[in-house]
Amino acid sequence: MPTCSKFLSGALSLAIFFCTGQPLFAATKYAPTSVDMQVKQVSEHVYYVQGKAGIATDNEGFISNAGFVVTGDGVVIFDSLGTPSLANELVQKIKTITDQAIKKVVVSHFHADHIYGLQVFEELGAEIIAPLGAQKYINSEGAKERLEERQFSLDPWVNENTHLVLPDTTVEKSSHFTMGDISFTINFMGKAHSDGDLTMLVEPDKVLFSGDIIFQERIPFVGSADSKKWLETLTRLETGGLNVLIPGHGPASKDPKNTISLTRRYLAYLRKVMGSGIEDLEPFDDVYAAADWSEFKDLPAFDAGNRINAYQVYLSMEAEMLEQ
Repeated sequence: MPTCSKFLSGALSLAIFFCTGQPLFAATKYAPTSVDMQVKQVSEHVYYVQGKAGIATDNEGFISNAGFVVTGDGVVIFDSLGTPSLANELVQKIKTITDQAIKKVVVSHFHADHIYGLQVFEELGAEIIAPLGAQKYINSEGAKERLEERQFSLDPWVNENTHLVLPDTTVEKSSHFTMGDISFTINFMGKAHSDGDLTMLVEPDKVLFSGDIIFQERIPFVGSADSKKWLETLTRLETGGLNVLIPGHGPASKDPKNTISLTRRYLAYLRKVMGSGIEDLEPFDDVYAAADWSEFKDLPAFDAGNRINAYQVYLSMEAEMLEQ
């Protein structure tokens, strides 16, 4: 009978079995991903990976951005991608650039495409920092149902071993921290795109990670967002002096004002058209059919998301008017 020995390989938890007279068998903890994840450097200390345009289950779940900052005394991550497999792939990419430990993960907001990779960083001992509102999402029935759906639609990259991660630190107001020689500002944006949103400014590089407050070159996902507060947030978002803005989706921008303008115009148009229809007591289907979507119809995700976005804004503006 052959004798076998088992070895565990560090953070990757790679189990390798050697059996005398038998072929080598290896099984990784996270299902391998075939996506083309390319690291892009935008400044001296800041890097990011860009997800592809599409709906949440496209491209093995790689549809959102994540970034990292190499400080000299550790790595700070911004967002964790939409599957543990993607987060694990990101860790391997980071290892090719620096041997510094990953010490903090700042989460822009708790939507599935930004948080399912958190367990990988939790296992590495990183501090998870998230905005107020994260706990509300984690404890919701919607979060449970979403995870169950993704365990089906994104299997094997999201599976029965994927779980939601509570933050170690909850942000309720804007704050600062320093790591190595790099100073950071976390801007608490409140309830805008989600139940709680934040951005992170890498001060010496003048690079802003915006999360899904900003979408670049595609329509945003409105979901359950408070579109009124989201618009107000975009209006007051400070962009003066920025070199680069890295949005939650789409390529990094060296023209932040123009990047913010697309998301602002889209939300403003949704509220204008839907609000006008509600005031005239028109049913949603009629309002939607009569709207001129020409400015946005060629953007990625329009066909999949625009009607859903418009209906959510229609319902929320009905509720706003009832509250007046």
